[in-house]
Amino acid sequence: MKYRNAIFIVLLVILADQLVKVYVKTHFVNGDDVKIMGSWFRLHFIENEGMAYGMKLSESVAGKLLLSSFRLVAVVFGFYLLRRLVTKGYGKGVIICGALILAGALGNLLDSLFYGLIFTDSPYSCFSGNYDSMRNMLQNHNQVAVAHFTKFGQGYGKFLQGKVVDMLYFPLLETRLPGWIPFMGGKNFTFFEPVFNVADAAISIGVLTLVFFQKRLIHKPAMAIEAARNTDPAQTVPDSQ
Repeated sequence: MKYRNAIFIVLLVILADQLVKVYVKTHFVNGDDVKIMGSWFRLHFIENEGMAYGMKLSESVAGKLLLSSFRLVAVVFGFYLLRRLVTKGYGKGVIICGALILAGALGNLLDSLFYGLIFTDSPYSCFSGNYDSMRNMLQNHNQVAVAHFTKFGQGYGKFLQGKVVDMLYFPLLETRLPGWIPFMGGKNFTFFEPVFNVADAAISIGVLTLVFFQKRLIHKPAMAIEAARNTDPAQTVPDSQ
């Protein structure tokens, strides 16, 4: 698989991620919850200052700067590693997974780098609500509470201090746990509760695919196989998939 094809995957994921984030940021009030497919797939707009799925490193500005800086270093290293996977001749599956992970990291990094500079704030608002459809939401919520683009550098935050936009919510199961369950008995339980975005999904798909299908995907690099053939033409070496 060629490097430019891997970069195309990265760009495609970033485009999808940013289009959804910008639309939600500029059309939803923070806290809005909109049903898309019944109650199990909803768009629920929240922002977080931490890692994937809303996890946080620290509440402080220093923690946010540290996390954003780490993301930046990780993305730069990710491009280097992706090129190495291609030049070493690893299989298409491994390269695609690497591209998905890199795209997800870069997608959330863009929020951290620039959203504070180009958007007005989206504080959690009393104007947010629960809606049965997108049309109902757009017709009834307060436009004043929706974020807008602003002049570069006049947004709600500084460089590296932007908030990551999340919106994908899949509460597949909502129930009250039986009282006999230790510690959790009698409490409400939701599966799957985290709110995430396209970038988070790309990272998860890439990582989980590598974990569960590593024996099928991770083979001896094609360059090493070719070198073995050239060294001993009589030796039978299996082709890389």
